[in-house]
Amino acid sequence: MLELAFIRANPEIVKDAAKRKRVDIDIDALLALDADVLETRREIENLRYRQNQLSKEIQAAGKDQALREKAIADGKDIAAKLKETEPTLKMKEDRLRDLLLRVPNIPDATVPDGKDDTENVEVKRVGAPTVFDFTPKDHVALMQHLDMLDVERGVKVAGSRSYVLKNDAVRLELALFQLTLDTLMKKGFSPLTVPALAREFCFIGNSQFPRGREQVYKLAQEGEEESEPDLFLVGTAEVSITGMFSNEILDYKELPLKFAGLSPCFRKEAGTYGKDTRGILRVHQFTKVEQYVICENSHEESVKWHETLLANAEEVVQALELPYHVVVVCTGDLGDGQVKKYDIECWVPSENTYRETHSDSYFHDYQARRVNIRYRDAEGKVRFVHTLNNTALASPRILIPLLENHQQADGSIRIPKALQPYLGGQTAIVPRNG
Repeated sequence: MLELAFIRANPEIVKDAAKRKRVDIDIDALLALDADVLETRREIENLRYRQNQLSKEIQAAGKDQALREKAIADGKDIAAKLKETEPTLKMKEDRLRDLLLRVPNIPDATVPDGKDDTENVEVKRVGAPTVFDFTPKDHVALMQHLDMLDVERGVKVAGSRSYVLKNDAVRLELALFQLTLDTLMKKGFSPLTVPALAREFCFIGNSQFPRGREQVYKLAQEGEEESEPDLFLVGTAEVSITGMFSNEILDYKELPLKFAGLSPCFRKEAGTYGKDTRGILRVHQFTKVEQYVICENSHEESVKWHETLLANAEEVVQALELPYHVVVVCTGDLGDGQVKKYDIECWVPSENTYRETHSDSYFHDYQARRVNIRYRDAEGKVRFVHTLNNTALASPRILIPLLENHQQADGSIRIPKALQPYLGGQTAIVPRNG
């Protein structure tokens, strides 16, 4: 979240950021509540100071009964006022905290204005859209022909937007993850498998809560102890990694921390009824390798790592021999915490368009403030870290452009050279009876 002192000093900048990001929040109301909280705190401090004075007056009164009784009576009045005012302060502070969590981050000056993803701006294009000398199939037809997908039985098990990967699809998915992890490990990223269950504070820290809560599955915990924390299913390893370092002070010599987090992911896809229902593009369960970086509190450092994470993801896409382009995401399509974001969109022949397969974002100290991740710099000063994340690979979505772009006239799928070692040297996926 933004520092409250920054909001007080720069209300117009914050209002403009909210307007550009299409976030409905009343900054004037927040500042009025902030002033009220400060005044209530001062009132409580004055009452406690007076309470301490009265304690001394009672002791000093000695045998002066009248003076002693008056001090005792005044003390009771102050205690009553504190009993009334302290819960009021807690209520106001909770309301202020909730409003602060809803204030969006300030987008970078290089982020284009726009209302939604239709106004994202292409900044790079690699490879030409695939041209076929035969009538190509979409990914569903290809996977069914090759006995790689069973949507109907997936729906039987788990309802809409569910699926079962089969046979070579399973092997291909595992090969994709291994290729991605190997690529990142060579660049010094530490692989992690993280909990797919996380407590609420992790989602708040990640800036997915309070907005975005409707996209997240909450676990019912009937019969558990009341002290058990609420648990939710993550939609990215970023949530868990953010929580891992909460309330820690790191040493600047440890930074940057670079992780490749592998985890199952879950998303309700609320508000997408009837949209992208065919196949495996928009599903409730998937798996991702997420790049995650914790670095020093420096804009230049964040920008450097933002470009580096993008290059890493592009390296994976290029190894898969996929046509793609990179877009810079406009203000109306940015998440609350994001300062700037790139999307990689791969070419999907059956739709004659590019589809988002990777996202790359930096947050400055927005997430770190929410979960209190800090470091001690070279001068000994404690500062909030900066955080970044990037989708290195998400499956099954990546299978769509991979299979469609590499399909051949006989219905088989050519396996990109970089993947072949992970599939025992296999060069193509062919019908199981072929």
